[in-house]
Amino acid sequence: MAVQKTKHPMPEQKPKDRIKNFNEVPYGYDEKTAIEEAKRCLQCKNRPCVDGCPVEIDIPEFIKEIAEGKIDEAVKVLKSKTSLPAVCGRVCPYENQCEGKCTLLKLGEPVGIGRLERFLADYERKKGVKIPKLPKSTGKKVAVVGAGPAGLTAADRLARKGYQLTVFEALPLAGGMLSVGIPDYRLPREVLNHEIDAITKLGVEIKFNSPIGKDLTIQNLFDQGYKAVFIATGAHQSMKLKVEGEDLQGVYHGVDFLRDVALGKNPEMAKKVAVIGFELIVDYYRGNLP
Repeated sequence: MAVQKTKHPMPEQKPKDRIKNFNEVPYGYDEKTAIEEAKRCLQCKNRPCVDGCPVEIDIPEFIKEIAEGKIDEAVKVLKSKTSLPAVCGRVCPYENQCEGKCTLLKLGEPVGIGRLERFLADYERKKGVKIPKLPKSTGKKVAVVGAGPAGLTAADRLARKGYQLTVFEALPLAGGMLSVGIPDYRLPREVLNHEIDAITKLGVEIKFNSPIGKDLTIQNLFDQGYKAVFIATGAHQSMKLKVEGEDLQGVYHGVDFLRDVALGKNPEMAKKVAVIGFELIVDYYRGNLP
């Protein structure tokens, strides 16, 4: 049977509707469409998509389970390697990673791996995430500096091995750049918060407004009985233009702007605004511009 050369379309908001709100644009696959898309996978023996995945998710296996209608089994395969599937299924650059290696590119479009990952994560969220049975506690405490994707993943994986995890976060919310750098229409907060809640339900404690370095040092953490410290401070700096005047009053760098807006610190805007290379700022702040 011939393989469909293009991905199955994913339904999304109509342009006339989405210009009036900041809701997520795509709706995601339903189960029937996900199964049909999964059937496009060739189940290559050399598994190039896995080579393109930074965390080596067994992509052919979870796609195979979807194609056979075994959705719960597919979720288990997916989550054995990733702690934030709903996030990755939305904002991971899969077009340059797993999908960028897909053999189907020789015929047309790759398998919609990102869309299928999103489908599984949304399916589990709607059904209800089951908290796994944890092993007996090792009695050892581990500190994680930063509640961004790296820190949350480390906490999730170590908690599942019986360690006592405490995450120290400088901001008043978890997620790192996922929370303060990506607009809601790309990554809805309720989706991100659901994934974070699943991690804290493993017994992971997150201490907000707790920066490390000034009042609390790495040595302090070891003195408090932590046996190891994982540093995941993230990438919270914007790319600079290195041109004269970029530090003048009224000039905002992208990451700083998005973080301030996400934290409710609305920057003062003039009636005439120029945007250099980061159009998401205008989209995100459009509703409040004069």
